[in-house]
Amino acid sequence: MRILVLGGTVFLSRAVAEAALAHGHDVVCAARGVSGTVPEGATLVRWDRAEAVPAELTDTEFDAVVDVSRIPSHVRGAVAAFPDAHWTFVSTVNVYADTATVGGTPATLPLLDPVETDEDPSAGPELYGAMKVACENIVRTGTAAALVIRPGLIVGPGDPSGRFTYWPARFAQAAQDGLPVLVPEPVDDPVQLVDVRDLAEWIVTAAEQGTTGDFDAVCPPLPRAELLAQVAEGTGADPELVAVAPEVLAEHEVAQWSGPRSIPFWAGDLVDGGFMTHDVTSSLAAGLTIRPIDQTARDTLVWLQATPDAKVTGLTRAEEQEVLAAVRP
Repeated sequence: MRILVLGGTVFLSRAVAEAALAHGHDVVCAARGVSGTVPEGATLVRWDRAEAVPAELTDTEFDAVVDVSRIPSHVRGAVAAFPDAHWTFVSTVNVYADTATVGGTPATLPLLDPVETDEDPSAGPELYGAMKVACENIVRTGTAAALVIRPGLIVGPGDPSGRFTYWPARFAQAAQDGLPVLVPEPVDDPVQLVDVRDLAEWIVTAAEQGTTGDFDAVCPPLPRAELLAQVAEGTGADPELVAVAPEVLAEHEVAQWSGPRSIPFWAGDLVDGGFMTHDVTSSLAAGLTIRPIDQTARDTLVWLQATPDAKVTGLTRAEEQEVLAAVRP
């Protein structure tokens, strides 16, 4: 197959290109080429998607296209150029208007109203989700075969967000200094994520098989305590975990989800109860495989140790210990 990856230089799109090459496909990556390099064996065609599609691409027939864009106009231009290919559009679980229903699926959860704008969606997840809905619609209506995949938090080696990365890094620190690790209550809140390599592999095999439809791309829900236990297993650490109530963390100005002085990947009251409880039975049946979290944690730590400038968001070790000293009897 000849596969066009729109991107191919960073994290997921690069992992897709790597997986496609491993499967023996002819891979072309269309990107500006300013965020990184394409994998060895892939062909880079430079394309700023605000501009016209280069003739080098339109003169080529592609069997499959993979797009991770969040800009509707960019998606529209690419769809118009390659309408006959099998399209995989990587969307997001942020497209859902209902985040309260536990066990929701793409067949049962309503979507946000689409928004077609080229504005920066960093203003919030709702605008980001609404823009992705618009992109989904463009792909479905404009291509011969459309697969829409909606991941939640994508993790693993190369993660530019630093959210999940915080935990293998913190457990590795604890293994060295012997100090405890702060975790938020309740420790059994459900969480969902997906390893970037599992997602990329599914995207490639689904393109090979001509899979169509809408699917969520996360692991089955698991308690945060189990996630942390698997991180401990993967990093060879066994730290004391100290659970602290959300209201106490708020008193000490500890934020949720990401950013400075936060506990990453803790959503707490930022989301409703259905946000990390999606039923992914149909996705697993369609070919998504989920590796054990301990493997993801181990490989993420190896990548971190080899990449000193990799982003790790959240509380510093010193800030964490200051909070624990203040809240423990």
